[in-house]
Amino acid sequence: MLDFSLVEQYVPFLLKASVTTLEIFIFSIALGLVMGIVIVIMKISKFKPFSLFANFYIWTLRGTPLLVQLFLVYFGLPQIGVELAPFPAAVLALGINAGAYIAEILRGGILSIPKGQMEAAQSLGLSYPTIMRRIIFPQAFRVSIPAIGNESITLLKDSSLASLVTVSELMMTSQRFASTNYAFIEFYISAALLYLIMTTILSFFLSKIEFKMSISEH
Repeated sequence: MLDFSLVEQYVPFLLKASVTTLEIFIFSIALGLVMGIVIVIMKISKFKPFSLFANFYIWTLRGTPLLVQLFLVYFGLPQIGVELAPFPAAVLALGINAGAYIAEILRGGILSIPKGQMEAAQSLGLSYPTIMRRIIFPQAFRVSIPAIGNESITLLKDSSLASLVTVSELMMTSQRFASTNYAFIEFYISAALLYLIMTTILSFFLSKIEFKMSISEH
């Protein structure tokens, strides 16, 4: 017999853990956006070492499990003298992973911009960095908003992996209370509902941003 009344007394702790989940997500997506922009610039660069590094970065990060990357950061780095606390380790692993996907999303956005715009800007005497910063990137970012939004939602859900490196976020907190009270279904359903609420709110704001960007385009 399910008894969700067991969950009631733990709601404040679950909400606090949800805040930690959101913090992991916010820092991770910020790092992912920065990494994505840097990597896509390197990927489209004519300087061969940059493009080779970017291709390798995207190939390895997209081709290996996020869980393996997380364990390498948290358990592997101390072997070479770099020891991170659980929270920054989780943020670093999630952020660099998201950066690979965001880089490819942005590259697709850049490729969707007509080449004539680049040629027209060059004919006006604008430098390559200026063209990218003021003409190409703003348009590419606007085109990429839906895909970046999907990656953001995935990242929010993937933050649950931080529980495996002892971050007291929503999943780990739910698991601890579920084990203590032998109420696995109740606590896991409660956790799922909280994740659903967070992803729904995030989707709402992303749709608003996408709508405003589409209006500005017209």
